[in-house]
Amino acid sequence: MGDEKEPQGNPWMKSLLIWVGILLALVAFVSMFDSSSRRTDANAIPYSEFLNRVEEGSVKDVEIAGDVVTGKLSNDQTFRTIAPADPQLVERLAAKGVSFRAKAEEQASFWMILLYQSLPFLLILGIAFFVMRQMQKNAGSGAMGFGKSRAKMLTEKHGRVTFDDVAGIDEAREELQEIVDFLKDPTKFARLGGKIPKGALLVGSPGTGKTLLARAIAGEANVPFFTISGSDFVEMFVGVGASRVRDMFEQAKKNAPCIVFIDEIDAVGRHRGAGLGNGNDEREQTLNQLLVEMDGFEANEGIIIVAATNRPDVLDPALLRPGRFDRQVVVPRPDIEGRQKILEVHMKKTPLAPDVDARTIARGTPGFSGADLANLVNEAALLAARKGKRLVAMKEFEEAKDKVMMGAERKSMVMTEDEKKATAYHEAGHALVSLHVDGCDPLHKVTIIPRGRALGVTWNLPERDRYSMSMKQMKARLALCFGGRIAEQLIYGKDALNTGASNDIQQATDMARSMVMEYGMSERLGWLRYRDNQDEVFLGHSVARSQTVSEETARLIDQEVRRFVEEGETTARQVLTENLDELHRLAEALLEYETLNGEESKRAIKGESIGRDESGGHRHVQIGAGGSSIPKSKRPGGGWGDAAPQGA
Repeated sequence: MGDEKEPQGNPWMKSLLIWVGILLALVAFVSMFDSSSRRTDANAIPYSEFLNRVEEGSVKDVEIAGDVVTGKLSNDQTFRTIAPADPQLVERLAAKGVSFRAKAEEQASFWMILLYQSLPFLLILGIAFFVMRQMQKNAGSGAMGFGKSRAKMLTEKHGRVTFDDVAGIDEAREELQEIVDFLKDPTKFARLGGKIPKGALLVGSPGTGKTLLARAIAGEANVPFFTISGSDFVEMFVGVGASRVRDMFEQAKKNAPCIVFIDEIDAVGRHRGAGLGNGNDEREQTLNQLLVEMDGFEANEGIIIVAATNRPDVLDPALLRPGRFDRQVVVPRPDIEGRQKILEVHMKKTPLAPDVDARTIARGTPGFSGADLANLVNEAALLAARKGKRLVAMKEFEEAKDKVMMGAERKSMVMTEDEKKATAYHEAGHALVSLHVDGCDPLHKVTIIPRGRALGVTWNLPERDRYSMSMKQMKARLALCFGGRIAEQLIYGKDALNTGASNDIQQATDMARSMVMEYGMSERLGWLRYRDNQDEVFLGHSVARSQTVSEETARLIDQEVRRFVEEGETTARQVLTENLDELHRLAEALLEYETLNGEESKRAIKGESIGRDESGGHRHVQIGAGGSSIPKSKRPGGGWGDAAPQGA
């Protein structure tokens, strides 16, 4: 939000006028030398014809200027010719009675000669100066601006963002509000010996609002705000990135106090010396220059660096020490209160129906980031507009939530009756296990309508935001993973198994391995960690490192993983065997209604009416010949989807 500049005209129109002026100058230059010759060449005649006219007596008068002869014919027509060194010309004219006179040859002035000779060079120099000036204006786009900073000063006259537009991340906002206060009134903190922080690092998952926070700082601080991406520093030539860092800080010093925002700083701030080869590459040179500029021999007073990343683990330790990035502000995914506030911010510009409740939507969207919630509101508005509605109702928000969580409905999906029935039993098995096993999240929705990459989805949502999982909950989720496969076994037999449960098996295996190797949930292996998630770069590829374990320990790990998986399988089989009638009823209800929520599923397994209008509740999916090879897909947040067998 830097100093206001005087309004300038349209730059495109200005460039057009300059080029038009250059073109007109070229036309005038050419016409200056060509106009006189065109005028005289129109009346030029050969010298031989001139002599014939003299002999005929058709020449009226003549003017001789050097070797140029001009005059008039008897019919008053003018002529011009070039005479060679002819000593008898005067005698011939006198013999024929032609009136003639001599005229001194005109000499061009020194200044005209100088102008004619220098005008082409001046024109070329003018064009070159204009082109070079344009290249220097666009720093980094041409040869002269190759080492210039690409940081742009942000001046938001329209669409200005303030802290009022940032919701759901109150702690991060308070941390940055202090920086804004310091910029507005530094004496308030200086009285007690406080110094302005050098930098603030925003850390959070994608979509949590890091860039939005930076824009809010620009809107609140009312100081110059430069923004640049980490990738803008890196070029194929060594030293260019360092030059751009120097130029960026020079611009910032001229506008201090100011804020410089570097988005995705991990592109340039990765740990030095990782992998093989020497470290004297372009990225490390750029990082070294950035470290020196932030806290080196020369102090950069009044310049605050705000950076954002979702990979803080790969950043160089020298970048994170106090004196450079003094503060690491964590921008987490919002809780239910934060989600409600974020929804209310995005709903301000959307006309809502009276039945819309932001609290209810927030409860049904655990794990959503700010970007996810913005997308949810936008999808609901698009659905309402597609239906020709003037207000966005709760029904559109529910449909939008299903679309964001589980994918769009694939209404044109072609399935046979047998495939649809198998999908219904598979999803009914997942749902029944989640209703009977203690520790499972409440059943939210189960559907056999193809969505995204899945032929059907069973969706479980926690009652409140969860920040950790107990061993009981993880074992319940293992049983839930096998509910679909075992339901198909009980109905169709072991020989009818297909590849549709491959994703269930993968989830169960990964979870059991994490329980054994990371969470210390195995009594035989104890509270030890056998996995290291850190990555290192090896010849440009990321390679996961694992701690070396003995063959005996590795065998024991495999045994414990198998034990956890088999316990989950046994639990699921016991539940479905004891409640086989409920499995049939739930599968039949899914075949009839295709989508059931948690309460409707509970009524269906009891044989009760689900309380839905028969005429309006039935939804059709196109059924017919054909198949699919879509792999099984688990949706984030607890969804299990039944996929078609691969190669079917």
